[in-house]
Amino acid sequence: MKVTTKKAGFAGLALLGSVVLLAGCASAPEDSGSGDGGEAIDFQPCMVSDSGGFDDKSFNQLGFEGATKAADELGVELKSVQSEAETDYAPNLTNLVDQGCDLIVTVGFALSAATVESALANPDVEYVIIDDAADNDFDGTVDAENIKPILFDTAQAAFLAGYAAAAYSQTGVVGTFGGMNFPTVSIFMDGFKQGVDYHNTEAGTDVKVLGWDGTDGLFTGGFEANDTARNTAQGLIDQNVDVLLPVGGPIYQSAAAAIRDSGKDIAMIGVDADFTETDPSVADLMLTSILKGIDVGTYDAVLAAGNGEFDPTAFIGTLENEGVGIAPFHDFESKVPADLQGQLDELKAAIISGDVEVKSYLSK
Repeated sequence: MKVTTKKAGFAGLALLGSVVLLAGCASAPEDSGSGDGGEAIDFQPCMVSDSGGFDDKSFNQLGFEGATKAADELGVELKSVQSEAETDYAPNLTNLVDQGCDLIVTVGFALSAATVESALANPDVEYVIIDDAADNDFDGTVDAENIKPILFDTAQAAFLAGYAAAAYSQTGVVGTFGGMNFPTVSIFMDGFKQGVDYHNTEAGTDVKVLGWDGTDGLFTGGFEANDTARNTAQGLIDQNVDVLLPVGGPIYQSAAAAIRDSGKDIAMIGVDADFTETDPSVADLMLTSILKGIDVGTYDAVLAAGNGEFDPTAFIGTLENEGVGIAPFHDFESKVPADLQGQLDELKAAIISGDVEVKSYLSK
């Protein structure tokens, strides 16, 4: 299957309301969604989260919102089940298949192997996987013909965020860390470092990036907001960073706690969603956020499947098709250089035209 792109947008990235958690690997998945969008059709969409959960203020939650919106418009109810640990993935998928799901949306690289196994065993069920290529043998093709990957070349947007971080930094040191060293995590860190390096070259600065050297870096080993994530953030804070990019769902909450405890003037960069809008409790810390149109991509895929138009061709979000981008500076508007937004607009155009190259595993 060839990889193509199509138009996507960021409408709906902000939270529309509280998300109801639907937990339980052991029990059958619960129904969610109002199902009041119109006449019911013979179609059952389903969704399983990774261990970050549907309230991660990030990609699980955005995917859930997109799938729920599509289900409502189709006049059906979304069945969803939340994974608490990696051992839940395969049983949750089996559970959903047994519940008669026609389409199953899975979230994240961690669910890739279980998704492929389930898809191969159930060729009549359609699958959508968010943030993974479903190419576990790395041969450049999706491992099952009934899986549609939704991917985002976030290195392009992270490049802009890295450039902004370097322009903003007063200490000359910025940092990043991730949950696990998956391609969909390290792609943020790759783009971020490239953006900082580009600013150093163009503006004559010497801003250092801690936590990622282009190949390896700091990872907590999971995506939970816990002491490990907090201590990892603290280690970077102790090295004088004044911009911090935590990549991996809820781990940003631990980073925010470490920043507040430090009493230092440290800005944070969000991932996937605009954290100023999705989590106002950290709005005062947010320099910007690196955005992915996860809700839009998921909505489109579920709606198409419900209308009998499932297309397994991979979607890749880019700056050009507006599948990725960065959020406004919000509270930091007056704190960044006055000409920074203009520079970013020019840089975005240069990336789209190819005049500035941003490398990632999706651009090879």
